Amino acid sequence: MNLDAQAVASRIIELQTEHRDLDAAIERLAADLSIDEILLRRLKKRKLHIKDHIVALQMQLVPDIPA
Repeated sequence: MNLDAQAVASRIIELQTEHRDLDAAIERLAADLSIDEILLRRLKKRKLHIKDHIVALQMQLVPDIPA
């Protein structure tokens, strides 16, 4: 694995950790009776953005297969 691939793999791990942390925060907020809907919506949007970024980075690690 070259240096760029290692950097991408490291970034994927960081984003996956942030994604799990956001998931836990969203669950805690959703369980709260005095929920802040705007904050919850922002966290969900951020979580989705992170997931999209993870998928894009993972695609960079997959070598192109000639047709």
